[in-house]
Amino acid sequence: MRKSKKQIEVSGTVSFRKTDMEFLGSDRIALLEKIDECGSITKAAKAVGICYKTAWDTIDAINNLSDKPLFIRMTGGKSGGGTRLTDAGKEVIRKYRIINEEHEKFLANLEDKMEDVSSLYKFLKRISMKVSARNIFAGTVVKIARGAVNSEVALALKGSDQIVAIITNESVDNLALQEGKEAYAIIKASSVIISADVREFKVSTRNKLHGKIVKLTPGAVNTELNVEFSGGNTISSVITNESAKSLELKEGDEVCAIFKASSVILGVG
Repeated sequence: MRKSKKQIEVSGTVSFRKTDMEFLGSDRIALLEKIDECGSITKAAKAVGICYKTAWDTIDAINNLSDKPLFIRMTGGKSGGGTRLTDAGKEVIRKYRIINEEHEKFLANLEDKMEDVSSLYKFLKRISMKVSARNIFAGTVVKIARGAVNSEVALALKGSDQIVAIITNESVDNLALQEGKEAYAIIKASSVIISADVREFKVSTRNKLHGKIVKLTPGAVNTELNVEFSGGNTISSVITNESAKSLELKEGDEVCAIFKASSVILGVG
């Protein structure tokens, strides 16, 4: 089987709504079509994979929201009764299929206009990540310095900054890290130290990100602040209220966000 060149596709469904409720969707249209084909609620329910009661509740709900009856029940007679669609019911199906066909053409056209589907796919993977840490940055591995036990991994972010992580050699191998590979740097907000001194100063901590406070939120005990640095990246830090007061921090101040390389967790998609 030939694999599709596309890693992600645009999809969607069409539904008719009335009084803020879904009136007809693809599942209900399928049920109506089977009723028209089989002439029986029981057979139609079995064909679409729902129970008899659900089928009856569904078509009753459809009829209640419709301006005209979409089906009628027949009892007795040679055929032993059944259910058939009215002309209005058949017309609804016809219109739905026309609209759905145009909708599919629209989605196909939209998909063709997406210049870089793979980059969108990567972005969606990033924003769907669920971790407790406040800070997650996407970047590219630009250097791996392997030691006897641990490795120093440098990750280039958008903009001009890099984040350095110290992880075990085993982790490097397990993550299959190599230069040029995309990875994520994860740092807890509590691991980020804030310095009001933005001059060049000597400190053993490997990671120093210079930026500006864009948000400062005092709490009962701690103050949370967001620092925007190069490339539009923002890093969050949680410090004590006493520290925020002693540093006289306020929004718009230039500061330096500092954290140890050992505090950085690396991940791959």
